Amino acid sequence: MLFRTLWAERMKLRHSPVWLAFIILPVLPAIMGTFNYLQNIDILQDQWYSLWTQHTLFTCYFFLPAIIGVYCSYLCRLEHINHNWNSVMTAPVPVAYIYLSKLITASVMVLLTQIWIGVLFVVSGMLSGLAAPIPPELPEWLLYGAVGGIVICALQLCISFVIRSFAIPVGIALIGGVVGLAALVKGYGVWFPYSLLCLGMRANHPGGPMQCSTEQFVMNGIFYLIFCIMFAVVWLKKRDVVAR
Repeated sequence: MLFRTLWAERMKLRHSPVWLAFIILPVLPAIMGTFNYLQNIDILQDQWYSLWTQHTLFTCYFFLPAIIGVYCSYLCRLEHINHNWNSVMTAPVPVAYIYLSKLITASVMVLLTQIWIGVLFVVSGMLSGLAAPIPPELPEWLLYGAVGGIVICALQLCISFVIRSFAIPVGIALIGGVVGLAALVKGYGVWFPYSLLCLGMRANHPGGPMQCSTEQFVMNGIFYLIFCIMFAVVWLKKRDVVAR
């Protein structure tokens, strides 16, 4: 049954305009970060590591949370129009599968986005003339960033369930990314879901360890995932079971 709901979500994405956001939006912070690096190359002398800080400055706090918001809003968009929630809720599918299928689909898109971000980073470094080897930590940065991104997916899907709009949840995701920066500066980043993305990608300190323990990072991510799954299931049972 879960496989069928996953297939239905996959069908939504075929020939979808959301892939334009996937391709184009990560290019913008790559260009902006590379330009900022080249403009301050006399100060930023750690080559790949300095370039990474400039890329993640725009990616983690502005563009990637908004991209994830777009993914999640689009996955809920079809149900929000033409009273399609009525059809969904009367289908013989457990409500948990409805949420999990969207979460898994959004998570796969986040993983693909992280790969694309990594490719853009390497290309930007080569075009900038960096002679040092590519940082061996790059796959780790992208993987832990994907974990943080999946947590944001879980939260954004809940927001998109509650707020039946495309643009407002995307705006909330953008605000969450900015607030995540403030939480990280204050030392509360590991407790704020939108900051997990920055922590995982080592946005502020790529040359060293994560600003919290790996165990704490993973446990907090699992906590938010469980909380969002439980919230979504309860919301769908108590709210959307009523025809609208």
